[in-house]
Amino acid sequence: MNGVAGRAWAWTRVGVLALLWGSTFLWIELALDALTPAQVTLSRCVLGTATLLVACLGSGRRLPRGRAVWGHLVVAAFFCNALPFAMFSIGQQTVDSGVAGVLNATTPLWSLLIGVVIGSEGGLRLARLAGLLLGFAGVVLIFAPWQTAGPVGWGALAIVAAAASYAVGFAYMGRNLVGRGVPTISLSAAQLIAATGLTSLTLPAGGLAPIQIDPETVLAVVVLGVVATGITFHLTYRIIAAEGATNAATVGYLLPVVSVALGAVVLDEPFSLRIAAGMAVVLVGVALTRRPEQTLSPSASADTPSAMSAPRA
Repeated sequence: MNGVAGRAWAWTRVGVLALLWGSTFLWIELALDALTPAQVTLSRCVLGTATLLVACLGSGRRLPRGRAVWGHLVVAAFFCNALPFAMFSIGQQTVDSGVAGVLNATTPLWSLLIGVVIGSEGGLRLARLAGLLLGFAGVVLIFAPWQTAGPVGWGALAIVAAAASYAVGFAYMGRNLVGRGVPTISLSAAQLIAATGLTSLTLPAGGLAPIQIDPETVLAVVVLGVVATGITFHLTYRIIAAEGATNAATVGYLLPVVSVALGAVVLDEPFSLRIAAGMAVVLVGVALTRRPEQTLSPSASADTPSAMSAPRA
């Protein structure tokens, strides 16, 4: 497949992936209508784990072995799954799904900041520094701290914390888990097992509350767990293993657009001019931080860690 047909297929694939990943916030919002944040978090971990275990064993792969590997998996599961999943569920009690998707797009900004701190990014060029400052300025615009009763607040802080946690988790996974001879399907399945164990510890904090399940909640939880957690987490692991591809970065740009569109159309969420401006500033900032260094060739710049896509909720 080449030419126009090849490009059309590539963009179709990008659109499908963006729709799957960007819909995560919608499913969380619907699940929270009947479940507590702890129940939503545990449900998506359990269903995601079951999905990847079936895929792992069905493909003839085994789970990783060795105490050291599982130690790394537990740390990664905390920062990349258990903590951010919980923060998104808590945050979306007061934050619309569309805004949650926009705040999630700050993950590359946190990744760049962490890379500078640990030395993996070297120095900051002017454009990337401007992007970093612009991105966080957009977050402030969305927060609107000058308003006494804005639509965000502690819930938005929880979501920003989740985005930062993703950045820590992905950096840890890239350094300690991928590229060591273990298939990504085995790693992703094992990590969600560890995340399920960690999340189970939160059951006393609202996880044991009685629930009333309806068909809409069941559908939301199943899609959230199987598709938006299991399948997309494995794809994210593959992105990390490949050090970020151009198509993956493109999906990252589309995620906030998908989450905002679904929130407005499906949930009739309000979308103010201020939030729209904040979203635009965040995306411009992220785009600037992903500009390849002039000293790199086009092929090399596409494979650098800075091209990693925005992580998924």
